[in-house]
Amino acid sequence: MDGSELAPAVRSILDAARERTHDGERLSVEPRSLTDAVAAAEADGRVPLIAEVKPTSPTTEGTREVDPVEAATAMVDGGAAALSVLTEPAHFGGSTETLERVRSAVDVPVLRKDFIVREEQLDAVEADVILLIARFVDDLDGLVAAARERGFQVLVETHTRAEVARALAAGADIVGVNNRDLGKLDVDLETFESVAPEIPDSVTTVAESGISTRDDVRRMRAAGADALLVGSAVMDDTPDAIRENTRDLT
Repeated sequence: MDGSELAPAVRSILDAARERTHDGERLSVEPRSLTDAVAAAEADGRVPLIAEVKPTSPTTEGTREVDPVEAATAMVDGGAAALSVLTEPAHFGGSTETLERVRSAVDVPVLRKDFIVREEQLDAVEADVILLIARFVDDLDGLVAAARERGFQVLVETHTRAEVARALAAGADIVGVNNRDLGKLDVDLETFESVAPEIPDSVTTVAESGISTRDDVRRMRAAGADALLVGSAVMDDTPDAIRENTRDLT
């Protein structure tokens, strides 16, 4: 994939990710189970929400100054089943250090959200789940296997039916459908409704992007989402506001 069909901001992020290197030792992770966390939230009567610690992004204005650990703790207090932490530094304000701090402070599964395209990038930091974006990974089978060999659970992000087919062929048991088109950065919740039926019931299905209201939550759940990945709708300037935003969606 040469990136020519991507939005300029996404192409820049992907190029930077390809240039980042990591020379650390191979990791061995004992993960907290995302699927168990989703089931526990369901049993407790909560919507299984993966709340995202998101300082900034190319599609938002400004930067949230709230401490990431305080934000993460507020999300868990608000009912989040799991967390997502950005580790991409240049465009999302994330870092591996932030993920380490957050994971040490909470007892729920933590997803590392980044643009991982090479095996060596897996060894940058311990997380419970790592994100692989099908559109960006040439050897998806190989990278899924390499992640699992280290103990990671893997969330394979898709946007089209063809990408879902690739994810399933690679053995993915957690599949996300991103409502955002990374070519145009447009968001359309109909994407999930169109693509999700291709995912078997035995696979944990995650709806990503564009979910900001209770109506959006109900719509994605009705379309088959086992869990929802939400960032901008829960992030705010204070822990109290983040806690309430999270509670409103769970």
